[in-house]
Amino acid sequence: MHLPSWIKERHFVSPNHDPLYRLLHDAQLHTVCEEARCPNIVECYRNKTATFLILGDTCTRGCRFCAVKTGIPKPVDPNEPERIACLVEEMGLDYVVITSVTRDDLQDGGAHHFVDVVHRLRERLPNIKLELLIPDFKFNTSAIEQIIALNVEVLNHNIETVKRLTPIVRPQASYKRSLDVLSFIKRIKPDQVTKSGIMVGLGETDAEVYSAMRDLRDVGVDIITIGQYLRPTRWHLPVARYVHPDTFKKYEEWGKQLGFKATVAGTFVRSSYKAKESYQKCLTGGS
Repeated sequence: MHLPSWIKERHFVSPNHDPLYRLLHDAQLHTVCEEARCPNIVECYRNKTATFLILGDTCTRGCRFCAVKTGIPKPVDPNEPERIACLVEEMGLDYVVITSVTRDDLQDGGAHHFVDVVHRLRERLPNIKLELLIPDFKFNTSAIEQIIALNVEVLNHNIETVKRLTPIVRPQASYKRSLDVLSFIKRIKPDQVTKSGIMVGLGETDAEVYSAMRDLRDVGVDIITIGQYLRPTRWHLPVARYVHPDTFKKYEEWGKQLGFKATVAGTFVRSSYKAKESYQKCLTGGS
């Protein structure tokens, strides 16, 4: 399938000449920007923003859209929280997004390591604002409760795709389980800002997109992101359609109608892209 003009304007470019790239590698830290081959990486690195990927660079699941490698992960690095806190302080950031690979090999899915990272960041930077993009933890409620208790600004868990395509796109995940995670967060802490995202272009219909958006609102999600799926390698799922920019505008209108506090939709939108701005939109109630 040929790339349309609005896709050709941007593609993955190596950021290895950027100063932030060198800082991250010197600190032996991973970002989802690199590991998932995000098309926004150069823009974000130039703006001194990055989404830190904790618990290693190897995932125990093999989602068919994701460029992060799958395999047997290394042991959890107890020094990672300190290295992240030091780098965030050096970068002078006031809003940080932390995500992780899925670690089904760990009893708590890595929840305690999230806690360590957040505590270390707050020790160094008491005014830091934090967004956590979490895995489903196999719906281990005690693990999720540890995350909720951190009282971060935003808790994000992505459903990634529509219900019908979930077994194909995320064979080791569950559409219902992801919704259950988001619902559980709101049930335990109703004022917690929650966020989720989906990709389009995997074979879904617009009616299915609307249904997924409605499902997310039904469990109280405040912020939604919708972006174009771009095949990272030939081993991943092919793109079924390139969604026109006008359709993304329609999705944003749907978001307003459904009552999301912030709807961010566009070709190159990713879950953590301009996360601070999305949170600020949510606070002002503007979609």
